[in-house]
Amino acid sequence: SLPFLIRLFPSVLTKFVYLNFLAFPFFVDFRRPELLVNNTISLSLTTEPGVTVGIWHTVPSSRGAEAQGKDQRWYEEALADAHPVIIYLHGNGGTR
Repeated sequence: SLPFLIRLFPSVLTKFVYLNFLAFPFFVDFRRPELLVNNTISLSLTTEPGVTVGIWHTVPSSRGAEAQGKDQRWYEEALADAHPVIIYLHGNGGTR
């Protein structure tokens, strides 16, 4: 009966293969990364009309003292300076 159910409801198979409905660790607010990771802020980018991607910007520990108490504008300006940016794509987990 399992192949029959998968044939009728292909979205169920997708959910169980990718498990993108799970948020681990449980009961953590990923919109507040500063509670989890030092020198980190949550930002969002609009990549195209109707598509917004959430990102975390973490500055290196060498700039940690400088980042203490700074607001979102400071983090955005830090992205534009001469320091390299490393982009980490987390995969299909559904959360950052």
